[in-house]
Amino acid sequence: MLQGKNIILGVCGSIAAYKSALLIRLLVKSGANVQVVMTPDATNFITPLTLATLSKKPVLVDYFVPDTGEWNNHVELGLWADLVIIAPASANTLAKMANGLCDNLLLAVYLSAKSEVYFAPAMDLDMWKHESTQENIDKLRSFGNILIPPGSGELASGLHGEGRMAEPEEIVDFISESIKKKLPFVNQKVLVTAGPTYEAIDPVRFIGNHSSGKMGFAIADRLAQLGADVTLVSGPSAQTSKQSSVKRINVTSAAEMLEACLPRFADSVICIMSAAVADYTPAYTAKQKIKKNDATFNIELKKTTDILGTLGSQKKNGQLLVGFALETNDEEINAIKKLEMKNLDFIVLNSLNDEGAGFKKDTNKITIIERDHKKTTYDLKTKEEVAIDICNKVIELMK
Repeated sequence: MLQGKNIILGVCGSIAAYKSALLIRLLVKSGANVQVVMTPDATNFITPLTLATLSKKPVLVDYFVPDTGEWNNHVELGLWADLVIIAPASANTLAKMANGLCDNLLLAVYLSAKSEVYFAPAMDLDMWKHESTQENIDKLRSFGNILIPPGSGELASGLHGEGRMAEPEEIVDFISESIKKKLPFVNQKVLVTAGPTYEAIDPVRFIGNHSSGKMGFAIADRLAQLGADVTLVSGPSAQTSKQSSVKRINVTSAAEMLEACLPRFADSVICIMSAAVADYTPAYTAKQKIKKNDATFNIELKKTTDILGTLGSQKKNGQLLVGFALETNDEEINAIKKLEMKNLDFIVLNSLNDEGAGFKKDTNKITIIERDHKKTTYDLKTKEEVAIDICNKVIELMK
């Protein structure tokens, strides 16, 4: 859930600041980009050098660096962040946040943030129970900020009770679950295919195509980011998933891809078939390497099973099935014919005539055609951006 997220971690003056070191390690290990912003008091409890080493970014404390005059732009930081975590959040900082006071960089970033703000209080029992603290927390929650409740245990004063900052593992789990609950495809099973298929002629030769799998992998990663339980069936490809939750099944031939897809399709709410599957396969595969003896050589081919058509014939109510059409001529006519024949909810058309589109490239230019033939054409974009457009269309149709 945190992979690729830009996170500002605010650290306040509290003995619990030592836990921030482990929290940073966990966030970085989860794939997040962490920028630490400390209050001046926090530097008395843990050094900026420690947190900079763990986050791999210079720690920000002041509005500007006196020696260079370099300004730490709180507005840009607020816009950069996908989420803000203030942990530990001291009683002093909570009071300032609740009342709009802004006497340090962290508070300026907080007031500039456009993302969700999580705060994990840390203070002594009597401070935590005080009416003013509880009133400030209620006010912060009314603003939309999210409380990560403190734990109960032995406190720095020697008292025993509420006020301990939640443990770093608890904070990461809390935020991950909070994000996950708001995602459109949370826990929904999704099937994606990617890459080419290779149809063996003999042990060393095959019939294939130039598909790299980049588009399918980008779609699988985006769906995983949106909370889906993604199974990616990939033909031979050097691509790797950026999202560790994506379950990858490697296949080689069209027959193997069909075998992998059939049992998983029935349980899938969404199926996006972006693989470039061979239409024909050799009728006979030689057991040994074929020698170059004759001037000409003929290979008898037979049709492969139409995977997309097979799944379309089995599609149930509530399932959404998406196909791709890579065309060189009569693009829209051919795409619409495929859309209708294979019982698709929409088809993604890309043409080899469009510069920057097609196999092996990092960009693509698509047109989405829906069941009612409504067309949406997109500009040339990176395949990651195209994956976002495709998934947004899925979200629209699933409502």
